[in-house]
Amino acid sequence: MKTLENFRIVLVEPQHPGNIGAAARAMKAMGLSDLALVAPRSFPHADASARAAGADDVLQAATCLDTLAEAVADCQLVVGASARARRLAWQNLDPRQAAQEACATAGKVAMVFGRERSGLRNDELDLCHRHLMIPANPEYASLNLAAAVQVVCYELRMAALGEQVPAQSSVGEQVELARVEDIEGFYTHLQEVLVASEFLDPEKPRKLMRRLRRLYNRAELETTEVNILRGILTALDPRKSQS
Repeated sequence: MKTLENFRIVLVEPQHPGNIGAAARAMKAMGLSDLALVAPRSFPHADASARAAGADDVLQAATCLDTLAEAVADCQLVVGASARARRLAWQNLDPRQAAQEACATAGKVAMVFGRERSGLRNDELDLCHRHLMIPANPEYASLNLAAAVQVVCYELRMAALGEQVPAQSSVGEQVELARVEDIEGFYTHLQEVLVASEFLDPEKPRKLMRRLRRLYNRAELETTEVNILRGILTALDPRKSQS
């Protein structure tokens, strides 16, 4: 069974400390405890403690970081919650589907929630392997941040208690998915080589790198596969022949 300790809730630039406390309460009620805060406006704060209603241990153990990349660097799967339609289509999961995939992933899984008013930016969603959308009333789809966290935490708990089958390789062994930190290193390397080969014009990048992210995120890259891809990039790098 997937342990609830493997799930991390990430709040990006939460504006209201009360929402942080309410999210911590939602987490503890469902058995989750790993909370990461990216550049919170006010934390610690009395309102957060008051709204936590006894989940002070989750607040005290919360980590505060400067960027989303830092918050998810050690994760194998990152799911970003977004209520807005995007020009470049990504695979959207509902909370139940996202929870089932989270339970089928070996390693740390992060569920990322954006700002109360504006949600996650495109560059932050680029760090996410999957996008999550709560199928709310289309005439009034606005959910409070803590309410959205509650919905997702509930589904994570139900999926974990349901003993979802872990991710399996073709030979029946558990695979080691690459960490976000390693995948971001690959994307940086890929962009450098594409620019050096003149395939990518840095002055007119359009959406090439975002489309490539979407492609590789669907592939659920393993650590070994990332190493292979970077080895290929190194071998094909035109700058090597110039040195």
